[in-house]
Amino acid sequence: MRPLGLTASCLVSSLGAGKRATLAALRAGTSGLAPCRFETVDLPTHVGEVPDLDAWRIEGDLARFDSRNNRLARMALAQDGFAAAVEAAITRHGASRIGVFLGTSTSGILATEQAYRLRDPVTGALPAFHNYAGTQSTFSVADYVMRVFGLSGPALVVSSACASTTKVFATAARMIESGICDAAIVGGADSLCLTTLYGFNALQLLAVDPCRPFAAGRAGISIGEAAGFALLERPGAAAVQLLGVGESSDAHHMSAPHPEGLGAALAMSRALDAAGLRARDIDYINLHGTATLAGDSAEDRAVVSLFGTRTPCNSTKGHTGHTLGASGIVEAVIAELAILGQFRPGSPHTGAPDAAFGCHYVTSACPARLDHVLSNSFGFGGSNASLILGRAA
Repeated sequence: MRPLGLTASCLVSSLGAGKRATLAALRAGTSGLAPCRFETVDLPTHVGEVPDLDAWRIEGDLARFDSRNNRLARMALAQDGFAAAVEAAITRHGASRIGVFLGTSTSGILATEQAYRLRDPVTGALPAFHNYAGTQSTFSVADYVMRVFGLSGPALVVSSACASTTKVFATAARMIESGICDAAIVGGADSLCLTTLYGFNALQLLAVDPCRPFAAGRAGISIGEAAGFALLERPGAAAVQLLGVGESSDAHHMSAPHPEGLGAALAMSRALDAAGLRARDIDYINLHGTATLAGDSAEDRAVVSLFGTRTPCNSTKGHTGHTLGASGIVEAVIAELAILGQFRPGSPHTGAPDAAFGCHYVTSACPARLDHVLSNSFGFGGSNASLILGRAA
């Protein structure tokens, strides 16, 4: 594929609002995970909750979009000069030539959970104020973003579990390459809700303590929430470029990866091919690394099969938690920050990596020359995506 420039990006997670707060936390090794106090949840686990979201209520003409998920999107759009960058892109290309390709997994399902508590005891009807299309619908986040900027170009939302906001980079690249649009907003949001917390608990995948990716004593995930966006255009003067994206679907199991990591390896291999790079060209891999027994083991095998035991890699989910459908954009922005800052992030809470693994897992942040970074996102059902970001020559 032809490279695309990351003209702008923005991010909100439990590490804070904006890339400056995120970068400071990454360099300091700070984690945003804390004991769960979310809503009515009564589970012994840690979460990565974004505080003060009520201050970002959506009111006025767009009030029908008010939900936790879209508040996260609103909060993110206000960071890092992103809105001004989009407005400048509209001036360059026109509102109809900018695509909006976003991802989410559960979208604003919390709004429906809360509405169900208020349903009519006789008829079961939900309260009249509940707006499914504006809150829970997976398309609502794209609809909201389009209306914020007055965009009229192509738009869609990908909901493929934890690969969602990595796959949209591939969608954007195809749309721009085909001439359907000249620029694209990619990214998305995923917010905490009872369905995901109790659902992952039912699967026995929640850790009690903060998650420990790739550790011998790892015991499951810590769920987080986040929103982030990136503006993709022809390279121009962008300091960081999208060089390649690879996708695969191994469909091995509804919730478990292929034990040999075959789908993960295929996605990484396709990303390398798209970028015209070889495995030895990758300076750092941001692993999907959720801290589950099966997931980390499969990813280790996939990485070793392609990169051997020398390429430095780790998971940054000890910082943010597993933000599910938003994890792709979170870790793409982290990869961008790592390239711009020329450092490798660390892996809080991991401690000693699993001795049975073969990959070169690093646990502490340190300076490093990074020209090419690969970031992995692997979702339920074997939906896999990897992207490669590179420093502009």
